Amino acid sequence: MATSSLEPLKQESTPAIIARKIRTAIGNGEFGPGAQLGEADLAGRLGVSRGPLREAMQRLTQEGLLVSIRNRGLFVAQFSQADITDIYLTRTAVERGAALKIIEVDHTNKPAGAELLGIVAQMEALGGEPEAISRIDISFHEAMVRLADSPRLTRVHATLVTETKMCLAALEQAEYPLEDRVAEHRRIAQAIIDADVPELHKALADHMDSAIAQLLDPLEAAGKIDLR
Repeated sequence: MATSSLEPLKQESTPAIIARKIRTAIGNGEFGPGAQLGEADLAGRLGVSRGPLREAMQRLTQEGLLVSIRNRGLFVAQFSQADITDIYLTRTAVERGAALKIIEVDHTNKPAGAELLGIVAQMEALGGEPEAISRIDISFHEAMVRLADSPRLTRVHATLVTETKMCLAALEQAEYPLEDRVAEHRRIAQAIIDADVPELHKALADHMDSAIAQLLDPLEAAGKIDLR
């Protein structure tokens, strides 16, 4: 029986929509690490009442994107070196699970692999545009999780992507050579196409290790953190 294209619409609650908008704003750098979020200001800017706004902010606090300080209010989280390492460790686990699910659905998953390789080609064509390259980089990982068709992996990954964007915006990242990024992402996509699980594990781990090094090595060299 053919699958119908007329599937039920997924309706989001108002707090979920508000949380998504604030999460996006944090990821885009509109609210930097340590910034205080005022309830009245946000309610006015979003055109919502304080009830659903409070519920949305509570969700973001549970996700770890906001921090509640007693008698002071809510602030955007700030990440330590340990936090950054943990973010990428958790991303590795989530993205590995997504990639394995893609492989399990179809051991010759050409459509998913082709979509991912298409994103890699877009990255390669950008040349020297660091911000655009980072956006395409993130879109590759978002696509990989989306292709797994797992609502829970997608939900968890959305928070991790926001945290990743916060890291990139907050830290003085060294130049991440385009050829390295392209090669690392192409390797992941090819492992999915080949259904090569051991290679997939290694490709993802190597990519995440490389990303962590690009974030933290410049700060260690500048004496801003101690990795020992």
